[in-house]
Amino acid sequence: MSVRELVVLGTASQVPTRHRNHNGYLLRWDGQGILFDPGEGTQRQMLRAGVAAHDLNRICVTHFHGDHSLGLAGVIQRINLDQVPHPVTAHYPASGRHFFERLRYATAYRETVKLTEAPVGADGPLAVTDTFTLEARRLSHPVESYGYRLTEPDGRRILPERLAAHGIAGPDVGRIQREGVLNGVTLEDVSEVRRGQRFAFVMDTRLCDGVHALAEGADMLVIESTFLDEDARLAVDHGHLTAGQAAAVARDAGVRHLVLTHFSQRYTEPGEFERQARAAGFEGELSIAQDLMRVSVPKR
Repeated sequence: MSVRELVVLGTASQVPTRHRNHNGYLLRWDGQGILFDPGEGTQRQMLRAGVAAHDLNRICVTHFHGDHSLGLAGVIQRINLDQVPHPVTAHYPASGRHFFERLRYATAYRETVKLTEAPVGADGPLAVTDTFTLEARRLSHPVESYGYRLTEPDGRRILPERLAAHGIAGPDVGRIQREGVLNGVTLEDVSEVRRGQRFAFVMDTRLCDGVHALAEGADMLVIESTFLDEDARLAVDHGHLTAGQAAAVARDAGVRHLVLTHFSQRYTEPGEFERQARAAGFEGELSIAQDLMRVSVPKR
C-alpha cells in the first residue's frame, strides 16, 4: 500500500528551543524517503519519529546555514553504520559543495553505502522516477538557496458510469486499462485525466519568482514562516517570509494543504501564525508544524 506523508522532525529556525528541534522533514512517497534539511539533532528526531536510516533514498538540502544542514554528518554516518542496502542521492546547492564535503567527512567512519552527490546549479529537473519528477528552483536568501518540488505523472481515473454505458464490466475493465481499447471503445472514452499529486518544499527565502513557481498548484506546500507580519521588515532584511506572506503565496497558487514551519524563537504563541495565515485569505487545509507531527499528502 502506497504511503505519502510528511514526517516533521524539527521546526525551529536558527536555534532549537525546549519544544522545537532544528529543521528536519521526511517525505514518504510510495516506498521512497526524501529527507529535507537535516539540522542538528535530526538523527535523534528520526529515532523518536520511528524513521530508520533504511527509509532514506534522497537527501535534499536547501542551503548551508547550520539549522538546515548540521545534522548531515550524523545522518550520513548512520546510513553507513546501518549499511543501508540501496544507494542514496544527495542534492544541495553547488556553491556549497565544500560545506557538504566537510560535513560528510567530519569524523572518521567506514563507508559502506554508495552516496551519490548531485549538486544543484540551476533551476530545473533533478531526477525522474516512475512515481515523481524532482525539480529545484532558486530562492532569495543571503546564501545560495533552492526549493524543491515533486510532481507525480498524470494518470487516468476510471468512471463507472461510462463503463456501464459501454457495457464493460468484470475482467474487461482490467483489459481496457492494460490495452487501451476494447471492441472499439478507448480508455479515454471511459475515464478522465487524474492530475498527479504535487508537493513543494520552500525554506529560507524572501518573496521571489521561485517561491511562486514551486507553490503553483501544490497539493501540499511546506513553507517557512519565520516571522509574524508585524516583523515584515526583519523578514526582508534576513531573507525570510512572514506567516501572512506564506499564506498569500499558498492562496494565489491554489495550494490544498499549507504547512507553516521554521518559526523564530521570539514567538511563543503558535496560534498567531494560524490567525495571520487565515487573515491573509488562505482557506485550504492548514497545519502549524510541530515536531514529530505526521501530515498526509492530500489525495487526488
